[in-house]
Amino acid sequence: MGQTLLQLQNGELKGSVSLKLSENLSHFPLAIFDLADTLEVLDLSFNKLSVLPADFGRLKKLRIFFCSENHFKALPEVLADCPRLDIVGFKSNQIEMVPAKALNPNLRWLILTNNNIATLPDEIGLCPRMEKLMLAGNRLAALPETLSQCKNLGLLRIAANKLHELPQWIATMPKLAWIAFSGNNFSKTPAVEKLSAINWHDLEISHILGEGASGVISKANHTINDEIQEVAVKVFKGDVTSDGLPEDEMMAYIAAGFHPSLVNLIGHITLHPEDKKGLVMELIPHHFYNLGNPPSLESCTRDVFPPERILTEKQILGIARIIASLAAQLHNAGIMHGDLYAHNTLIDEDGSALFGDFGAASFYNQLNAELVFALERIEVLAFGYLLDDLLSLYRQPISGKTLQTIAALRDTCLLADQQKRPGFKELTAALAEIS
Repeated sequence: MGQTLLQLQNGELKGSVSLKLSENLSHFPLAIFDLADTLEVLDLSFNKLSVLPADFGRLKKLRIFFCSENHFKALPEVLADCPRLDIVGFKSNQIEMVPAKALNPNLRWLILTNNNIATLPDEIGLCPRMEKLMLAGNRLAALPETLSQCKNLGLLRIAANKLHELPQWIATMPKLAWIAFSGNNFSKTPAVEKLSAINWHDLEISHILGEGASGVISKANHTINDEIQEVAVKVFKGDVTSDGLPEDEMMAYIAAGFHPSLVNLIGHITLHPEDKKGLVMELIPHHFYNLGNPPSLESCTRDVFPPERILTEKQILGIARIIASLAAQLHNAGIMHGDLYAHNTLIDEDGSALFGDFGAASFYNQLNAELVFALERIEVLAFGYLLDDLLSLYRQPISGKTLQTIAALRDTCLLADQQKRPGFKELTAALAEIS
């Protein structure tokens, strides 16, 4: 819930730690400086701002600044004047220039999705704390090699750009676990089998089940030959998301093929009134629930879990086996999921799991052995973090052969040296042997 400019100007917000203003502002409200002694989070998204004041650095306590959906043409250099600033979001502006000085060395999370950026300065390598870098939907033809100096980088989104290749230094990044790179010049989408076409007018939308970056999922009734089938319908928003392009998500989902833990695809939507793309899927049974929640501003790249979430040994082993098996199938098909997380996993009390959300999925060239090895080991690191999360939800000391074996597998997945991490086939076999 946002506050109002009038409240700010009347002094009603004095002492605020957080401020959110969205009122078609064309100028930065100078009254914000009245909060300089306390303000840590500032959100000025969905306005008409194009510049920040020269003395923006007066906000000495500012840690988080969101300024998406505005009119900036360059990332403001004054961002470097805030000593504690570590999360910056300028999604969906008109940014063409990223000046070297604008890159605050304290940055941990930088969002520049959906702009017009063609090059990044070498100085981005001088941000040693950088964990999360969102660059999807720009015009980047190359990434600076100095980015390889950001050894804490865990999540990288570079889909929907103009990159000619994946940089070789990707294979040297010790903490890189989640990467999305579809929709670039080097990306080749293989031919996928055609899904059945389902007329939008044969679907009766009931209610929204959930909404993600790429689309809205609703419950619906599908009428076919006078029979009604309950289904889930995902309608893509059609814009570049933080992960990439909706059509790439759709193709990856289809190419993934059948797996008992993938939600089954029934068909794709035709004749949508707004000409939007969409998928029709089986409805997920009611007894499944989300394993975790997406990362918070504090956790950055790691999922967070409700305090009441507790897993049994049976659930941990079941989930681990299923996700390893599915990831092995995806990489066998040349698909990088890119978002292997607990928050994309649905589970039940018996240890069954359903996995989805292909928004960050990318196809890669299976003839390039080095690339195949490196990308799978990046995803294996994400799997290691997932195993770590599962074990943390046991809420008791790790004892007994089953959990100790899983803990040992986690440790090998989390090795900083990619060359020493196992592959998914090896992991699937090791987990199958646990009695």
